Amino acid sequence: MAEDLTINRGTTKEEQYQSLLPQIEALLAGETDFVANMANACAALKEQFNWFWVGFYLVKQDELVLGPFQGPVACTRIQKGKGVCGSSWAEAKTLIVPDVEAFPGHIACSSLSQSEIVLPLIKNGEVIGVLDVDSEHLNHFNTTDQVYLEKVISILLNH
Repeated sequence: MAEDLTINRGTTKEEQYQSLLPQIEALLAGETDFVANMANACAALKEQFNWFWVGFYLVKQDELVLGPFQGPVACTRIQKGKGVCGSSWAEAKTLIVPDVEAFPGHIACSSLSQSEIVLPLIKNGEVIGVLDVDSEHLNHFNTTDQVYLEKVISILLNH
């Protein structure tokens, strides 16, 4: 597939996701390298939504280690249970944080980040990483993001 995306910014958030999902599916089709697929998924999400930061952290031994991402430089390692990413890993659940300053133990990789959604990547019943998305706006993420980002993760994990 050509690596060009059709960006659909003039519609609702849900319609944007619905337009993007088949493009991500096509982009990852036939590619089995997980790192390459994470990188392209990040790029597609960043291009579509222009979020402040979008990327993956992968479980390596007893910590999350920075993986493919789009945005400014980021924290490299995060301990289990620390910050939003480490908490999502420890709890194996999606966390939507409307105001990161109000999240106990938030790790501020950038002072520009105001809200965040973190979703665990679960394979064979085990968290293998997280998808982390940050916005420079308060209260930017909701259950629509959760539903569709979980679909992106499903596409990623099934390639």
